[in-house]
Amino acid sequence: MIKISQNAFAGTLESSDCLVTITPNESNEVNFEINSVVFKQYGNSILKAAQNTVKKFDISGADIKIQDMGAFDCVIEARVETAIKRALKGAK
Repeated sequence: MIKISQNAFAGTLESSDCLVTITPNESNEVNFEINSVVFKQYGNSILKAAQNTVKKFDISGADIKIQDMGAFDCVIEARVETAIKRALKGAK
């Protein structure tokens, strides 16, 4: 597993987008915080999309905050992936 060592973000707070922020934590776990305008209807889907993307990168030690403004799953996945890549830039 690759431990996250720096902050990163991707996305915007515009309609149909989301802002994903990654910060390192002291544990080996990846924690999620989701704030969404459609959380009651799609909260589980948002979480699943984010978790599936995180699994592809095999990271640990991260807090991931998703501020969703009605983004499709593919947008959420792309924003999470970009934030992870930015957080891992320069990691060995």
